[in-house]
Amino acid sequence: MEVIQKAKEIGSKVENSVKELGSEIEKGAELVANKASEAFENLASHIPFSNLAKKEDSGFHIEIDLPGVDKKDINIYAEDDMLVVSAIRHYKNELTKDSYYLCESSFGKLERRYSLPDNVDRENIDAQLKDGRLTIELQKTEASKAKRISIK
Repeated sequence: MEVIQKAKEIGSKVENSVKELGSEIEKGAELVANKASEAFENLASHIPFSNLAKKEDSGFHIEIDLPGVDKKDINIYAEDDMLVVSAIRHYKNELTKDSYYLCESSFGKLERRYSLPDNVDRENIDAQLKDGRLTIELQKTEASKAKRISIK
C-alpha cells in the first residue's frame, strides 16, 4: 500500500511539474508572438501603400500614397535593378508623438523598393507629387519596345 501511495505522490508531482512547464512555454510563446506582431506593425507602418500598373505603351506607372509628406522630403533613385523611393513624414510643428490620443499615421522614414526589369529606361523616369500621391512613370528602352513590322 505504501508503495502505491508513494507512486501516486510522485505521479502528482510530475503532473504538476509538467503543467507548470506547459504554462511557462505558453507564456513564452505568447511573448514571442506579441513581439513579432509589434515588429511587423512597426515595419508595416513605414511601408506606404502603392499601386503598380503596366501601361498600353509598354511603360509602367507607379502611384505611392504619401499624405503629409513634403516634396523636399522625398528621394527617388534607381540603383542597379531597384527603384528606391524614400520619404520622411514629420510631425506638425505644434504636435509631438505624445500630443496624440490616437495616431494611426506613421511618422519618420517611409520606404518602398521596386525591382526594375532590365528593359526600363533608367535615364527617363518621371515623378510628380500631387495631393499626397507620388506618381512615377517608367518607360521601356527603345530597343525593347514592340515594333510593328510592315508586310511588303
